[in-house]
Order: sequence, then structure tokens, then C-alpha cells
Amino acid sequence: MGDGAESFRVASPEEAHALMELERDANLVALAHVFPAAEHPYPEAEVEARWDATLAEDGVTVEVVPGTEGLLALVAYDDHRLRHLAVHPSAWGRGLARSAVERAVTRMAPGPRLWCLDANHRARGLYEHLGWRPTGGSRRAEWPPHPVESEYALARPADGQVAAGP
Repeated sequence: MGDGAESFRVASPEEAHALMELERDANLVALAHVFPAAEHPYPEAEVEARWDATLAEDGVTVEVVPGTEGLLALVAYDDHRLRHLAVHPSAWGRGLARSAVERAVTRMAPGPRLWCLDANHRARGLYEHLGWRPTGGSRRAEWPPHPVESEYALARPADGQVAAGP
């Protein structure tokens, strides 16, 4: 896997629509079993509004990897929480998700946390491989049908690097 780190850049405030499109494209593939499109159409306007707010929020960093036909990856984080991670399905397997998580973690305070849908097996596998562990916290996701998501925490080694998984 390549590290992809050199291709990340900070997202601009005008990129809320492109962020929504990337998140939508990734979720329609990765989470089709959780959010069947026929029953739960993707909430484009609401997600774009969330991105507008996230891009304007003090203390939040949103970084992206541009591609020729749109964004390939995104990561959003603050000092304590990994907020969003998405990779376009056409770029899966290139190491962008791992690079995005590692990039964010090196810029966060010790003990970062995140929320992940229990049924998002691909994401959970990545996080657990990188050393994230469930805290026991859970809640319902904001989008219908409101599946359960669990909180994860990363116990970071002293040198600030992401822990290698088993």
C-alpha cells in the first residue's frame, strides 16, 4: 500500500458539495446493507449542510485527496476526535484510509476517539488493525434507520505513532 500522504491538502470552504459527493459514493457501496437506498435515500442536502458547518467550525481540520474526477479521500478531525473518514470506492486498496487516519492521529492530542457504525465492518477492521479499541460507549446514528455506532479509542505509543495492529 502506498502512503498517499503527499497528496493530502486542506479542504476549502467551497468544497462542501464535493465532500458530500465523496461521502455519498463511499456510503452507497460500503453501507448499502445498513442504509438500503430504496428505503433510505441518501440525505444529500443534510449531509452537505453538515459539511458546510464542519468546514466553518473552529478547531476542525478537513483534509482531502483530489482526483481527476472528484475527491478520492477525506479525513476530518479535531484535537480529540476523528470525525469523518471516507475513500471513494475506486480508490479502495491504495492505503488512503490508513494514511488519512495516521495523518490525523499525528496531529491530535493523546487518546483520540471516534464513532463507527457497528455494521461498518470494513472501517472497524481498519481501525482495529491500527490499534483502536471499543470503549464500551454506544449510541444511535443520526440518520435513519438509526443503526448503532460504537465509540473507539486509540492508546498511542509514546513516540506518537499509530500502533500497528495484530
